[in-house]
Amino acid sequence: MLIDLQLHSTYSDGYLTPTELVKHLKKRKVEIAALTDHNTVGGVHEFKKTCKQNGIKPIIGIELYVKLGNKKFNILWYNFDYNSPDLHDMLRGSQMRRRKMFRSALERLVGDGFKINVNKILDKYNHYVPLNHVTDDILANKFNYNKIKRELKVKIVLDGDVINEYLRNKKVGKLQNSYLDINCVLRLRKKIGGQIVLCHPAKHHYLKEDFLIKLKKLGLDGIELLSPHHSYNAVMFIQFLAHKLDLIETGGSDFHCFEGNKQPIQSSWDYFKIDFDYLRGVKKIIA
Repeated sequence: MLIDLQLHSTYSDGYLTPTELVKHLKKRKVEIAALTDHNTVGGVHEFKKTCKQNGIKPIIGIELYVKLGNKKFNILWYNFDYNSPDLHDMLRGSQMRRRKMFRSALERLVGDGFKINVNKILDKYNHYVPLNHVTDDILANKFNYNKIKRELKVKIVLDGDVINEYLRNKKVGKLQNSYLDINCVLRLRKKIGGQIVLCHPAKHHYLKEDFLIKLKKLGLDGIELLSPHHSYNAVMFIQFLAHKLDLIETGGSDFHCFEGNKQPIQSSWDYFKIDFDYLRGVKKIIA
């Protein structure tokens, strides 16, 4: 049975609405899926409704930026009470901090000569301010596009150029994510339930056993095994650690958009699929 436990919609940094996302899943014969938008559950209701209309079992989910001491990483949270006022208070605080940081970054670019309507851009994003969409907004202005071409001396400007040189460059002021204390999240989990999973750990080199042991003691339930961000060797090592530490294994495409430009591979679903048979203990999440 095919499942997908990491998907993103227009409520965070995806490019499909929850309804369009479900159509994508239906076409690929996915039977169980989780919408895991960043720091928001704004799209969950639409996702649940459309999944049920299309014979797909929806799993409540979210992806959060968290920290433990100086260590910053991402987690996936499933099957919690998404109507919880405490949850919404926590998310709202995170969203407001992120919006403030983006405002500062965009105002700095305006000061550097970019043509940006800061309020107009930020007003487009009510739940989560997505870095990729804001980058698209900057590049949509031909003046900005040509300015970057001249300054970077490139013929074609890529999203990564804007992000690396203007938004996440320490020399000009690095845009940070808004991180939640993992201990606060785990305390809230005791109130509203669910399972917490370490997200694509090999992407950011979080595969140290002592770190996983520490998270396990705090209350971590699982680890994402199957991910487009993981090499075969990483999958084998994560599988070994999951068995050793008795962690649930999950898998997700981390789908955000189709690649376009008539590329033969349009998304991770064109080269890898997530079968629940390969995922130890995942029934605790999808049952």
